[in-house]
Amino acid sequence: MYRHASCFNFYPLISFLQARNYAARKGTREKARKKKIKKVIEKVGFIPHDQRMKVTGVKKTLELKDISPDDSKKPEPIDNVWISKYHKWKIDSFEEAVQNHRETHHPTIYNLPNEPIKAFLELDMQGVKKTKFVDSFTRIVCLPHVFDHGQTRKLLVFCKSLEMEEIARNAGADYVGGKQLIKQIQNGQFSMKEYDIILSEPTILPDLLLIRGLMRKRFPNAKSGTLDTDLKTMITKFSTGMKYMGKPHEILKSFGTVDIAFGTLDMDTKQLEENFATIIKDVNKERPRRPGPFITRALITCSPSPEKFKIDFEQYLSEDKVTEEAEEEEARQDAVIASH
Repeated sequence: MYRHASCFNFYPLISFLQARNYAARKGTREKARKKKIKKVIEKVGFIPHDQRMKVTGVKKTLELKDISPDDSKKPEPIDNVWISKYHKWKIDSFEEAVQNHRETHHPTIYNLPNEPIKAFLELDMQGVKKTKFVDSFTRIVCLPHVFDHGQTRKLLVFCKSLEMEEIARNAGADYVGGKQLIKQIQNGQFSMKEYDIILSEPTILPDLLLIRGLMRKRFPNAKSGTLDTDLKTMITKFSTGMKYMGKPHEILKSFGTVDIAFGTLDMDTKQLEENFATIIKDVNKERPRRPGPFITRALITCSPSPEKFKIDFEQYLSEDKVTEEAEEEEARQDAVIASH
């Protein structure tokens, strides 16, 4: 009886003993083991600057100076030979730039005396608000001196009277019609697919509403310049005009460019300058209503030469200065009102 009781009294003590079925903590041993291991420093060879971003994986924020360097703080060159990266970009006159390209395209060098000469314009695409930017735009400019630029467009013109139809045909329209043509389009007897641009004069606009769904975005309107009372000027613009596009940078949306030919090297210099001035004024029409210039730099290029000559383009915008100042003042007033 006593023996049984003693066993009974000690049995509960055994159940409270801790049973460990795992190894001791390895943290301290692991730290000591790592201290004994020597660190091997891997030597990396020279990595070119244009490949360092790919190797390191560090992304650099693209800035305007990476695309279009600002040389306003650099000194003016004082000699006829200078290191370009340490001095301001020389501003040539229009005549000098054209003459320089004519020399490089002489038969003794490139042998391309009739090569198209282009204007490369850099744009500030910043909109009225800091978070808004100017979208890509497409325009057709009618140059005062026409040249063979290789662009062809078929024009379909709608007129109400026979007199207007005759004016349109004489101006160079590919096909002219009125109410009868609209009925043929409704019945499927005439297709508009082969025509690039559809023009119209205002008096027939109510009749055109019947086929507006078939025209869609090509429906004539005053904003795009396809609806006007002056048929001759409108047809001349779209048949012989130069089509160009203003494109924002794929990453930096505040920077945009326009690349457009304005003549050939064998044309008269005065004619080339008039075409160039017309393009500058036409591009500036896309300027948003905010302070500051829209066109920031104008270069004259001529392939295959890599040379680019900087031109003072502001002289061609002097007539629009008053309008720009008025718009800037109005934009400031709008900003003040919005802030209140």
